[in-house]
Amino acid sequence: RCLLKMVKGNIIVPEDILSFCCNGLQGSTSPPRAREPGEREEAPGAMASPSPARNPTEVQMSQLVLPCHTNHRGELSTGQLLKWIDTAACLSAERHAGCPCVTASMDDIYFEHTISVGQVVNIKAKVNRAFNSSMEVGIQVSYEDLCSGKHCSICKAYATFVAQGPLGSKVRLKPLTPQTEEEKIEYSIAAERRRMRLVHKDTLKDLLTHSPQETERETRDGSGAVPAERTRVESVELVLPPHANHQGNTFGGQIMAWMENVATIAASRLCHAHPTLRAIEMFHFRGPSQVGDRLVLKAIINNAFKNSMEVGVSAEAYGQEMSISRRHINSAFMTFVVLDQEGQPRTLPMLAPEPGDGERRYREASARKKIRLDRKYVVSCKQTEVPLSVPWDQSNKVYLSYNNVSALKMLVAKANWVLAREKEKVRMYTLEEDKFLSFRIEISVCIPAGRAFSLLSNLRRRHEWDSHYMSAELVQKVDDDDMIYHVVSRKLRHENKPQDFVILASRRKPCSKGDPYVVAFRSVTLPTHPARAEFTRGETLCSGFCIWPESEEMSKVAYYNQAMPGYLNYVTTNVAGLSSDICSTFEACEKFLLKNKEDLISRLQD
Repeated sequence: RCLLKMVKGNIIVPEDILSFCCNGLQGSTSPPRAREPGEREEAPGAMASPSPARNPTEVQMSQLVLPCHTNHRGELSTGQLLKWIDTAACLSAERHAGCPCVTASMDDIYFEHTISVGQVVNIKAKVNRAFNSSMEVGIQVSYEDLCSGKHCSICKAYATFVAQGPLGSKVRLKPLTPQTEEEKIEYSIAAERRRMRLVHKDTLKDLLTHSPQETERETRDGSGAVPAERTRVESVELVLPPHANHQGNTFGGQIMAWMENVATIAASRLCHAHPTLRAIEMFHFRGPSQVGDRLVLKAIINNAFKNSMEVGVSAEAYGQEMSISRRHINSAFMTFVVLDQEGQPRTLPMLAPEPGDGERRYREASARKKIRLDRKYVVSCKQTEVPLSVPWDQSNKVYLSYNNVSALKMLVAKANWVLAREKEKVRMYTLEEDKFLSFRIEISVCIPAGRAFSLLSNLRRRHEWDSHYMSAELVQKVDDDDMIYHVVSRKLRHENKPQDFVILASRRKPCSKGDPYVVAFRSVTLPTHPARAEFTRGETLCSGFCIWPESEEMSKVAYYNQAMPGYLNYVTTNVAGLSSDICSTFEACEKFLLKNKEDLISRLQD
């Protein structure tokens, strides 16, 4: 009776007491049976099948969509969904940090479906990787129809949280150890996503710098353009205790919900209909707001495309004293569509931007649309859906580099590699999947990992150890980490002419202890290097090196390759032991590394 009162009063009961009481209530009241002579006591859980260990940071939330959560169409308000997403992600972050956490940023979110009243929203959040004082939390959202049993994915999101100590001081986080194959993949790629976030603003500036100053205006049938000024919205909200966390800071999800509200109003003023939010651009919180603050939310349509529109929203905070200047909390860009009765996007009216800042926002919205398409096309697709050779240009360089490195890291993290051959120091592994046969070559070399990384990332020297390479010309040095080469290789058997490749080489040094040095390769297309008659244009989807330091002087060098159809016969011949060409190549690679290590030592001694 006391236990039931405690549970009803929401008092936390230790799990062992609760388990004992529940088992006692469910079990028989008769005394325990005496064991027969020689009978052993059964270990607890001996008959139960072992279940996989659950990630300690994982948080699951299920919410039944009630009428109070929905809009006029009976669909879940996106603002409410954002609040649930932020809450689940924050709880996951605090499980790992052991202290209060605040939302620092949210990556792009693409909403695939709407959710109706009566359905259940299932949210799963867990920490993918912890850095010094920040961590990435991965969030998966789906809905469940209780009547039909149907499950459907809604969106996937990545949020960055910062752990805070007393008086807002930063807390150094303990490292996270991934256990499953999926967790290892997310852990590895989290470093690439972090890198992409840091250069996000520079990508937009770069694109605007290299684009024409005058944006071409679209022409459509129908009435004249709607002045952007008519879509302007301003609203104020008072931050109350229910809007804040245990630190008194406003929930990031609550701010996002308020921002979505004013953005929806602005979008409605252009189309005179009820719009649907399709995507939210990556954004960062610039500072906190507290209970008692007034939040001023402003929204205006930046650009209206044929079937979608971008709404810019900002949030500023001020205290009770109006004389104190407002603090910029956040800015976000949201993409809306208007759906017809068949669920297809309607054509939207044209927008006439305001002179000055309005023209700038109009042009930036066009640049952001291109970046969104590049990012969704290159980054968000499954690896098998990405074309082999993606056109290279200034706007998508960050996302192609991300895709290049993350594809290799995903291949490295696969769990089902099988040792196929071993010849002296060279070990050859294979991985058989539905659409690909991948192979991995491993050798241990007496050379510092950083030196091996420097030598193997320079394709212009690969012909010194790889007999398949004839030449490699550096076409474009994108930055210190990414370079594009034109590679010419020798003819394979049954080929009439040599192959050539246009390859993006992306280098990454370790992000933290335990990470490898990475050199990733993938094909791209350049207008300056089209296919030529004297060569057979080859392509590589995913290949490269990972180099792990085993000691100060020893390194494990591993080469990975997803074999393309034209290369498959060569690979299977080596796997089957009918040729030792690949093993011989990597024996030559070891000699190349040792020779250049000794040359470096000789130069230092001289």
